[in-house]
Amino acid sequence: MSDIVFYTNPQSRGRVAHWMLEEVGAPYKTVWLEFGPAMKSADYLAVNPMGKVPALRHGGALLTETAAICAYLADRFPERGLLPAANDPARAAYFRWLFFAAGPLELAVTARALDWQVPDGKSGFVGFGSYGQTLDVLEHALQPGPYVCGEQFTAADVYLGSQLGWGLQFGTIEKRPCFAAYVERLHERPAARRADWLNEEHLQNAGA
Repeated sequence: MSDIVFYTNPQSRGRVAHWMLEEVGAPYKTVWLEFGPAMKSADYLAVNPMGKVPALRHGGALLTETAAICAYLADRFPERGLLPAANDPARAAYFRWLFFAAGPLELAVTARALDWQVPDGKSGFVGFGSYGQTLDVLEHALQPGPYVCGEQFTAADVYLGSQLGWGLQFGTIEKRPCFAAYVERLHERPAARRADWLNEEHLQNAGA
Protein backbone atom coordinates (compact mmCIF):
# COMPACT_ATOMS: atom_id res chain seq x y z
CA MET A 1 0.00 0.00 0.00
CA SER A 2 1.28 3.46 -0.86
CA ASP A 3 1.38 6.23 1.71
CA ILE A 4 0.96 8.81 -1.09
CA VAL A 5 -2.64 9.81 -1.80
CA PHE A 6 -3.19 12.10 -4.77
CA TYR A 7 -6.42 14.07 -5.27
CA THR A 8 -7.05 15.28 -8.79
CA ASN A 9 -9.32 15.80 -11.77
CA PRO A 10 -8.18 15.09 -15.35
CA GLN A 11 -9.31 18.53 -16.52
CA SER A 12 -7.30 20.48 -13.98
CA ARG A 13 -3.78 21.48 -12.97
CA GLY A 14 -3.71 18.07 -11.33
CA ARG A 15 -2.31 16.75 -14.61
CA VAL A 16 0.93 18.60 -13.86
CA ALA A 17 1.33 16.97 -10.46
CA HIS A 18 0.31 13.64 -11.99
CA TRP A 19 3.21 13.91 -14.44
CA MET A 20 5.54 14.67 -11.52
CA LEU A 21 4.34 11.60 -9.63
CA GLU A 22 5.10 9.47 -12.66
CA GLU A 23 8.58 10.98 -12.87
CA VAL A 24 9.16 10.10 -9.20
CA GLY A 25 8.04 6.52 -9.75
CA ALA A 26 6.88 5.89 -6.18
CA PRO A 27 3.54 4.08 -5.74
CA TYR A 28 0.54 6.30 -5.08
CA LYS A 29 -3.22 6.10 -4.78
CA THR A 30 -5.29 8.39 -7.01
CA VAL A 31 -8.56 9.87 -5.76
CA TRP A 32 -10.47 11.26 -8.74
CA LEU A 33 -12.80 14.12 -7.79
CA GLU A 34 -15.48 15.68 -9.94
CA PHE A 35 -15.93 19.44 -10.00
CA GLY A 36 -18.77 20.65 -7.82
CA PRO A 37 -20.08 19.03 -4.62
CA ALA A 38 -17.27 16.46 -4.35
CA MET A 39 -14.63 19.16 -4.09
CA LYS A 40 -16.73 21.19 -1.67
CA SER A 41 -17.57 18.32 0.67
CA ALA A 42 -16.53 18.55 4.31
CA ASP A 43 -14.16 15.61 3.85
CA TYR A 44 -12.28 17.22 1.00
CA LEU A 45 -12.31 20.72 2.47
CA ALA A 46 -10.41 19.19 5.38
CA VAL A 47 -7.72 18.33 2.81
CA ASN A 48 -7.84 21.59 0.84
CA PRO A 49 -9.99 24.39 2.27
CA MET A 50 -9.92 26.05 -1.18
CA GLY A 51 -11.98 23.15 -2.52
CA LYS A 52 -9.67 22.73 -5.50
CA VAL A 53 -7.30 20.12 -6.89
CA PRO A 54 -4.61 18.94 -6.90
CA ALA A 55 -3.72 17.99 -3.36
CA LEU A 56 -1.34 15.39 -2.06
CA ARG A 57 -1.07 13.56 1.24
CA HIS A 58 2.19 11.78 2.01
CA GLY A 59 2.15 10.18 5.41
CA GLY A 60 1.73 13.12 7.77
CA ALA A 61 2.49 15.73 5.10
CA LEU A 62 -0.32 17.52 3.29
CA LEU A 63 0.26 19.74 0.27
CA THR A 64 -1.79 21.83 -2.09
CA GLU A 65 -0.60 24.13 -4.92
CA THR A 66 0.85 22.42 -7.95
CA ALA A 67 4.30 24.02 -7.86
CA ALA A 68 4.65 23.12 -4.18
CA ILE A 69 3.71 19.50 -4.88
CA CYS A 70 6.31 19.29 -7.65
CA ALA A 71 9.00 20.86 -5.48
CA TYR A 72 8.14 18.64 -2.52
CA LEU A 73 8.29 15.42 -4.53
CA ALA A 74 11.65 16.39 -6.06
CA ASP A 75 13.03 17.08 -2.59
CA ARG A 76 11.48 14.02 -0.98
CA PHE A 77 12.80 11.61 -3.62
CA PRO A 78 16.29 12.98 -4.35
CA GLU A 79 17.39 9.67 -5.87
CA ARG A 80 15.28 10.52 -8.93
CA GLY A 81 17.54 13.48 -9.75
CA LEU A 82 14.68 15.93 -10.28
CA LEU A 83 16.46 18.87 -8.66
CA PRO A 84 20.10 19.94 -8.88
CA ALA A 85 22.41 19.09 -6.01
CA ALA A 86 22.71 21.60 -3.17
CA ASN A 87 26.22 22.64 -4.24
CA ASP A 88 25.34 22.89 -7.93
CA PRO A 89 24.89 26.47 -9.24
CA ALA A 90 22.01 25.11 -11.34
CA ARG A 91 20.02 24.78 -8.12
CA ALA A 92 19.56 28.53 -8.12
CA ALA A 93 18.17 28.36 -11.66
CA TYR A 94 15.84 25.57 -10.53
CA PHE A 95 14.23 27.71 -7.84
CA ARG A 96 14.30 30.81 -10.00
CA TRP A 97 12.38 29.37 -12.94
CA LEU A 98 10.02 27.21 -10.90
CA PHE A 99 8.83 30.30 -9.06
CA PHE A 100 8.92 32.42 -12.20
CA ALA A 101 6.50 29.98 -13.85
CA ALA A 102 4.23 29.89 -10.79
CA GLY A 103 4.28 33.67 -10.38
CA PRO A 104 5.01 36.10 -13.24
CA LEU A 105 4.29 33.68 -16.09
CA GLU A 106 0.95 32.41 -14.79
CA LEU A 107 -0.23 35.89 -13.88
CA ALA A 108 0.87 37.40 -17.21
CA VAL A 109 -0.94 34.68 -19.16
CA THR A 110 -4.06 34.91 -16.98
CA ALA A 111 -4.19 38.69 -17.29
CA ARG A 112 -3.98 38.45 -21.06
CA ALA A 113 -6.59 35.68 -21.29
CA LEU A 114 -9.05 37.66 -19.16
CA ASP A 115 -8.17 41.00 -20.78
CA TRP A 116 -6.97 42.54 -17.54
CA GLN A 117 -5.25 45.76 -18.51
CA VAL A 118 -2.39 47.20 -16.50
CA PRO A 119 -2.80 50.98 -16.59
CA ASP A 120 -0.12 52.96 -18.39
CA GLY A 121 2.80 53.68 -16.14
CA LYS A 122 1.74 51.04 -13.58
CA SER A 123 3.65 47.98 -14.82
CA GLY A 124 5.95 48.22 -11.82
CA PHE A 125 2.99 47.33 -9.58
CA VAL A 126 2.63 43.85 -11.07
CA GLY A 127 5.22 41.11 -10.76
CA PHE A 128 5.24 40.27 -14.47
CA GLY A 129 5.76 43.79 -15.78
CA SER A 130 4.17 43.02 -19.14
CA TYR A 131 3.14 39.95 -21.08
CA GLY A 132 5.72 40.54 -23.79
CA GLN A 133 8.54 41.12 -21.34
CA THR A 134 7.67 37.93 -19.46
CA LEU A 135 7.80 35.81 -22.62
CA ASP A 136 11.02 37.47 -23.79
CA VAL A 137 12.73 36.69 -20.49
CA LEU A 138 11.54 33.09 -20.59
CA GLU A 139 12.61 32.61 -24.21
CA HIS A 140 16.09 33.85 -23.33
CA ALA A 141 16.27 31.39 -20.43
CA LEU A 142 15.25 28.42 -22.60
CA GLN A 143 17.46 29.11 -25.62
CA PRO A 144 20.63 27.41 -24.25
CA GLY A 145 18.60 24.23 -23.56
CA PRO A 146 17.84 21.49 -23.51
CA TYR A 147 16.15 22.20 -20.15
CA VAL A 148 15.57 25.31 -18.11
CA CYS A 149 18.44 24.36 -15.76
CA GLY A 150 20.74 23.30 -18.59
CA GLU A 151 21.52 19.63 -19.14
CA GLN A 152 19.50 18.31 -16.18
CA PHE A 153 15.75 17.71 -16.41
CA THR A 154 14.09 18.85 -13.17
CA ALA A 155 10.73 19.43 -11.52
CA ALA A 156 10.95 23.00 -12.81
CA ASP A 157 10.62 21.59 -16.33
CA VAL A 158 7.52 19.62 -15.33
CA TYR A 159 5.80 22.75 -14.08
CA LEU A 160 7.11 25.21 -16.68
CA GLY A 161 6.64 22.78 -19.55
CA SER A 162 3.04 22.17 -18.53
CA GLN A 163 2.33 25.90 -18.35
CA LEU A 164 3.81 26.46 -21.80
CA GLY A 165 2.10 23.40 -23.26
CA TRP A 166 -1.33 24.55 -22.16
CA GLY A 167 -0.64 28.10 -23.30
CA LEU A 168 0.44 26.97 -26.75
CA GLN A 169 -2.52 24.61 -27.06
CA PHE A 170 -5.13 27.20 -26.10
CA GLY A 171 -3.49 30.23 -27.70
CA THR A 172 -2.70 32.16 -24.52
CA ILE A 173 1.06 31.96 -25.17
CA GLU A 174 2.68 33.09 -28.40
CA LYS A 175 3.83 30.18 -30.57
CA ARG A 176 7.51 30.93 -30.53
CA PRO A 177 9.74 28.17 -32.00
CA CYS A 178 11.81 27.98 -28.81
CA PHE A 179 8.69 27.26 -26.71
CA ALA A 180 7.31 24.70 -29.15
CA ALA A 181 10.60 22.78 -29.32
CA TYR A 182 10.93 22.75 -25.52
CA VAL A 183 7.39 21.47 -24.98
CA GLU A 184 7.74 18.81 -27.68
CA ARG A 185 10.97 17.59 -26.08
CA LEU A 186 9.33 17.30 -22.67
CA HIS A 187 6.21 15.55 -23.92
CA GLU A 188 8.36 12.74 -25.30
CA ARG A 189 9.31 11.70 -21.78
CA PRO A 190 7.80 8.33 -20.78
CA ALA A 191 6.45 9.73 -17.50
CA ALA A 192 4.63 12.54 -19.33
CA ARG A 193 3.10 10.01 -21.71
CA ARG A 194 1.99 7.74 -18.86
CA ALA A 195 0.36 10.61 -16.98
CA ASP A 196 -1.49 11.74 -20.11
CA TRP A 197 -2.68 8.19 -20.74
CA LEU A 198 -3.96 7.77 -17.18
CA ASN A 199 -5.90 11.01 -17.36
CA GLU A 200 -7.37 10.32 -20.79
CA GLU A 201 -8.33 6.81 -19.72
CA HIS A 202 -10.19 8.18 -16.71
CA LEU A 203 -12.00 10.71 -18.89
CA GLN A 204 -13.11 7.97 -21.28
CA ASN A 205 -14.25 5.68 -18.47
CA ALA A 206 -16.13 8.48 -16.74
CA GLY A 207 -17.95 9.32 -19.96
CA ALA A 208 -18.81 5.71 -20.76
